[in-house]
Amino acid sequence: MMSNSNKRLALIYPWILWTIAAGFFFYKYLIQVSPSVMTNDLMQAFQVNGAGLGNLSAFYFYAYLVMQIPVGMMLDKYSPRLITTMAIFICSISTFIFSQASTLWLACFSRALMGGAAAFAAVSCFKLASLWFPPKRFALVSGMFMTAAMLGAVGGQMPLSLLVQHVGWRMALETISLIGVFWGITYFVIVRDKPIQVISSPKNNKKKRYSFKSIIMNKQTWLLSLYSGLAFAPVSVFGGLWGVPFVEAAHHLSRADAALAISSIFIGFAVGAPFLGWLSDFMGQRKPLLFLGTFLALFCLSIVIYGGELKLPTLILLLFFFGFGASGFFTSFAMIREVFPIMMAATVLGIMNTFDSVCEAFYEPLVGALLDWTWDGKIVNGIHQFTIQGYHFSLMLLPGSMVLALIILFFIQETYCRPKEENEIV
Repeated sequence: MMSNSNKRLALIYPWILWTIAAGFFFYKYLIQVSPSVMTNDLMQAFQVNGAGLGNLSAFYFYAYLVMQIPVGMMLDKYSPRLITTMAIFICSISTFIFSQASTLWLACFSRALMGGAAAFAAVSCFKLASLWFPPKRFALVSGMFMTAAMLGAVGGQMPLSLLVQHVGWRMALETISLIGVFWGITYFVIVRDKPIQVISSPKNNKKKRYSFKSIIMNKQTWLLSLYSGLAFAPVSVFGGLWGVPFVEAAHHLSRADAALAISSIFIGFAVGAPFLGWLSDFMGQRKPLLFLGTFLALFCLSIVIYGGELKLPTLILLLFFFGFGASGFFTSFAMIREVFPIMMAATVLGIMNTFDSVCEAFYEPLVGALLDWTWDGKIVNGIHQFTIQGYHFSLMLLPGSMVLALIILFFIQETYCRPKEENEIV
């Protein structure tokens, strides 16, 4: 029998692990969105235009998407603790290299290194959630991970913007690098791979063998992954790179106020992800909230982009509900987890995360290229100044992406929150 202290530890320790793992997710988003408050500094430092800046930022996503499937396989096969600790340290080192870069190729290389290492953040969190928490809590716990991630994105907006204004973008990134070193040590010391209690297996020992082929041959894998990428890309692209300069120009705000407005996207996402995850579990359905959330996000973002000049409080409210609605997409991760057994959790979630990265890596430079295409030639202090009409045309990609996501939802099968166990005969 377990002593009372061991029972308490068995109940508390998963949440301790959640806190440490969520810290890496926080850090991942902090470095991911950091270029959004350094756009002018980076364009000036590396002498690039809008497309060049989009490409520089997108190198993060190029590496991120390439690594997703290998990351899932590695975490399913090897020690998540050791692999994830190494990934945190690489994130820290690459952030420091970026802060010291004086050439564009080194900046792109370090940005790619960041993305490759950051690829472990989301999948390792989902892996921990699938191992340490019961299936009925997966949507809630994963949503709470997204809360931590979005708080990292918030930290990469106004707080980082103020830090950049006071110490410069290079020293600000040096500070972020030091945070990574501390968190890598913390992760290695506290996190363990195996649950304290092993759940006994059912009497029926017949198991269906699942392989990578069985995942990619399942139509739901592709539909859910494509929906996820199309629904989430607008949050990442608008919140992570082009939102701040657009809001600053179109709504005549200061850089700090624009960053504050964009921060509300991630605050809304942080509130919405666990709430909608819980509500989905409570309802016993996933698709209704996916429809409602994506439609709400589409409505709010369209007003922000095309609704004319808005006051700061109105912008904050609309962008909050844009993030809140968009966070509903995250229950699609619970859906794909329910289609496959726990032994394939990291692999299938890695595949799904790949589509998110593909869309992000495609959209960021494409928006920049369209801005360059509509640019009227105006330059201030060596920096391209884009027109409001150019932003309207270029950012049309984002509402269009969510419309496509809504269409794909009609072809996705409801899972009714019932996970497929490893020993299920199908």
